[in-house]
Order: sequence, then C-alpha cells, then structure tokens
Amino acid sequence: MLFLVLPVLALLLRGLNAQFFPTLLGPVVLDALRISLLTTGCTMILTVLMGTPVAWLLARYDFPGKTALDTLLDLPIVLPPVVAGVGLLLAFGRNGLLGAPLELAGISVAFSFAAVVMAQLFVAAPFYLRTAKAGFMSVDRDVEDAARTDGADRWTVFRYITWPLASAFLLEGLVLTWARALGEFGATILFAGSLQGKTRTITLAIYSALESDLAPALVLSAVMVLLAFTVLAVVRRLGSAHTSR
Repeated sequence: MLFLVLPVLALLLRGLNAQFFPTLLGPVVLDALRISLLTTGCTMILTVLMGTPVAWLLARYDFPGKTALDTLLDLPIVLPPVVAGVGLLLAFGRNGLLGAPLELAGISVAFSFAAVVMAQLFVAAPFYLRTAKAGFMSVDRDVEDAARTDGADRWTVFRYITWPLASAFLLEGLVLTWARALGEFGATILFAGSLQGKTRTITLAIYSALESDLAPALVLSAVMVLLAFTVLAVVRRLGSAHTSR
C-alpha cells in the first residue's frame, strides 16, 4: 500500500506548492490544458457518434465474423501506444496507405490537431465500446418488444427505452474514454508530434518540461493526479448508483 501511495503523495507535495497557481497560469501550462481539453472533447463527441451504433450492433445482432470484429475493436486496449502511433503513421502519414489520396485532396493529417484527436480516438474509443456493449446487453429485450408491440418504431424504442436503461454504462464508458484520451502519450508523440500550442497535450508538456523547467512538469503532474482521482471517484459513484438501481 505504501509503495502505491507514496509516489502519488510525492507528486502532490511537490506540485501543490506556493508556485502552483502562478505556474498554472503560465503559457506553457495553459496551452497544454487548452489542447488537452479541446482534443479530448472532440474525441468524446466522435466516440459517442461512431461508437454507439457499433456497440448496439454488436450487442443486438449475430453475423459472420462478429467474434473477429469484436476482437479487433478491443485490440487497441492491449496494443502498446507506440505501436498504435506507428500504425497511424503507416495508415494516414504522408507515405502511408491513405497518404497519397489525402495529399491529393490537400489534407495533411500527421503532426496536426486532427492527428492528436485520431491518436486519442484509436486508443480510447474501445473502452466506450466495451462498456456500451455491456450496457445494451443488460437491457431486457422483453421491454423493447413490448414497446414495439404497442406501435413504437425502432428509433423510438432506442431513444426512450434502450438508451435511458443503458445510460449508466454509457456514461461510465465515456468517463473512462476521456481519462484514457487525456493520458495518451505514445501514439500522440509519434503521430502528432509535440508542438506547443498546436499538438502538445498535458502528457507531452510534462515530458518536455522535464528536460528544461521542472515547475510546469510538477504542476501538470499534480493536475493529472487530481483529475485521475476525480475520474475514479465518478466511475465508482456511477457503479454504486447502477448497483443500487
């Protein structure tokens, strides 16, 4: 227990000092916070829009290749982030599989704001997919069938029955996705680089500050600890609320 708690306490003791707020308001820290909040916000929106239909499809239908598809969608969870970054470069980089068509369209993906979002989406979206799929599977099919018998169409059933009943799972998955996206490092630095004010997120700013000025690194580390604790508290609260229901 001491081994697990001591590094966290050390980060808080060193980071939450008299220079915390002045350093927090500095351009390096503010840029990293702004980029992280904007990119993770985009990642969550894309995850909900694209991940929810996929999770519902996997929870409700059986089709050839479903097991293989489910496994492939879970693969980024166990894949090393650096390998994920290499894969993104080979797929969307200038010399990647889609690099030439994107260049012809005037689109440069690598080392851009979009690259940060794509890296976060690749490594974090599977957490939402797994949780959302479990949420949809937990909904009683008899309730949905009863609504259809009363004349409700498929969209109405999903909007007023399936979505509300699975909402606790969906929200928990979204919180986990945001936390994973916020802490992403390996895929981001390979695919998006570390450009201050453009692609340098909190984790990249911490790594960069360790080489020059330790103060921003300590402040950002303390912020990450506080955010991580808050995320865990929210997830556990959601789990307790779902259990009591």
